Formats: sequence, C-alpha cells, structure tokens
Amino acid sequence: MNLRLSTLVIVATGLLAASPIVNAGPVAYGICQTGCNAVVVACYAGAGFTFGTVTAGLGVPAAIVACNAALGTCSAACATVALFAPTP
Repeated sequence: MNLRLSTLVIVATGLLAASPIVNAGPVAYGICQTGCNAVVVACYAGAGFTFGTVTAGLGVPAAIVACNAALGTCSAACATVALFAPTP
C-alpha cells in the first residue's frame, strides 16, 4: 500500500469515527409497525376473525374493512413519522 492511499484511509477512518451516529429510523419504524399490527390483530379478534385468514371480496364484513383501513392509516403514520425521526 502506498503512502498516499494509507494516509487517505487513515483520514477517512478518522472522519467517520468523529461523525455522530444516529440509530433510529428503522428501529422506531419497526416498533411502530409492530404496534399497528398488534392493534389490527385485536381488531380482527374483536370482530370474531383471525388476522391473515380473511381474503378480500364482496363478502368481507364491514368490521374487517374498518380494521384494514385503520391498519393502513397507522402504517402510513409510521412511515411518515417514525421512519424519519432520528433518535439518538
């Protein structure tokens, strides 16, 4: 390894080590999505169904449609808030 390359590697490593590290977006997003999924499972159970077993179609009860809409709203909120919110 020549001197210039080794100097560049040392400088780059020092800069990376000095930069602040933020671990949040994906972790916060995963926690938020888990919460959304727990709520939709409870919503399905309250309607007398098991989440993941009902297929879309004309015979789907209104309660299941409402549960799915709530899941969509919750997931969208996670994507806009938790995914971009840095947590130190």
